[in-house]
Amino acid sequence: MAPHFDREVRDLLRAAGCRLLRQGKGSHEIWHSPITGRTFPVPTGIVSRHTANAILRQAGLPKSF
Repeated sequence: MAPHFDREVRDLLRAAGCRLLRQGKGSHEIWHSPITGRTFPVPTGIVSRHTANAILRQAGLPKSF
């Protein structure tokens, strides 16, 4: 079974002060980062470490996976 990075990504986002704004289209959530001032989508069921790191980069956080 492929690893899922959802929980770890969301935990890192919350720890950095990011907040969930709303449910997006399909299986995505819309988050906001106070570090970058950007909003960005976070899919559920993240199986790629590259996707997980890209989400963290959008939030202004360093790579973790």
